[in-house]
Amino acid sequence: MNTYAALIIYKIRTLPQEIEQYDEQWRLIYAADEREAMTKAQRVAQDGEEQFLDRHGRLVAWELIGIKDLQRFEIKDGSLLCSAVKEVMPITGPMWEPREP
Repeated sequence: MNTYAALIIYKIRTLPQEIEQYDEQWRLIYAADEREAMTKAQRVAQDGEEQFLDRHGRLVAWELIGIKDLQRFEIKDGSLLCSAVKEVMPITGPMWEPREP
């Protein structure tokens, strides 16, 4: 049995006022091969779709967008689960400063 990580993306809709929200979930999948892993990941992703009323009585729906990534990896001490590189534009000074009187 092999271990895979599946990145599943959902759009979160809150009605009647729609806010642009997305949820990215990394899920572990155990499968014999990549084909079986994708089938299992699709099932897990579809099971994650749901609708419910929040505490304000608004309808909230989690709609599956898709599986963005599927990677095989080994589970052992020190295994890398996720790594992200962020680039930031440095600000050398304020873009606007109030003038002194």
